Amino acid sequence: MPTTDWTKLIRDIPDFPKPGILFKDITPILADPAAFRQVVDQLEAAARPLNVQKIVAPEARGFIFAAPLALRIGAGMAPVRKKKKLPYKTVSVSYELEYGTDTIEMHEDAVRKGERVLILDDLLATGGTSAAIAELVRKLGGAVVAYLFCLELTFLPGRKRLEPVEVIALHKI
Repeated sequence: MPTTDWTKLIRDIPDFPKPGILFKDITPILADPAAFRQVVDQLEAAARPLNVQKIVAPEARGFIFAAPLALRIGAGMAPVRKKKKLPYKTVSVSYELEYGTDTIEMHEDAVRKGERVLILDDLLATGGTSAAIAELVRKLGGAVVAYLFCLELTFLPGRKRLEPVEVIALHKI
C-alpha cells in the first residue's frame, strides 16, 4: 500500500560504497508514486519562491528529482556528470568526497552568464559534490541562489561548507 510519509521509506545500506559508510537509499521512494509525488511537491514549494532559471543536478539521483521539478517551475535543467560522460565541450572540476576523489563536468553552455541557479541533489553529506558544482556554475558566470536537498545528514559538515548561500533540506537526519 502506498504511503505519503516518504521519510519512512529511506533505507540504510551499511558499508556502501565502502566500509564505514552508511548509505541512505532513496530508491524505495521512487517506487512509491505517492511518496515520490510528495517529495517533488515539497521540492517545488521550496524552489518556486527562488525564481531560478536553471536547476543544476548531479547524476544519478539528482537528475531524478531535478527533471520533474524543472518542468513544474518553468526552469531549465543542466546535468552534471562524471568525467567523459557528456558528449559536448565541458568545463570540469576535481574535488574530494567522503570516500575518495572525483572529477565532474558540465557542458560549457549549460549555464548562461548571470543566470539564477538552484543546485539540487538527493542528499547533503559533506557538501563536496555540491561545492564542486557551484564552482562549475560560477566558472560559467552563473549565480548560485540556493542549494536544495531531499535529505541532510546533520552530523556531517555539509551545510557549513556551502554557506553563506542558502541551504534548504526537506528532511534532516
